[in-house]
Amino acid sequence: MIYTTVQGDTWDGIAFKVYEQASLMTLLINANPEYVSTVVFSGGVSLNVPDKPADAADTLPPWRREE
Repeated sequence: MIYTTVQGDTWDGIAFKVYEQASLMTLLINANPEYVSTVVFSGGVSLNVPDKPADAADTLPPWRREE
């Protein structure tokens, strides 16, 4: 999948948008090494989005999870 940034996107924000887990931003960074030094994106940057790992832990505490 490809994600096209909007002005002001950040790694953790993109990870939350595509994976619903900001903690998976490292997965995005590793898939897009040419942008590793980018903190805040301009609009129109195409990023590779790898599939979410099946074993990705839910970062919300149990009382905040929807079951």
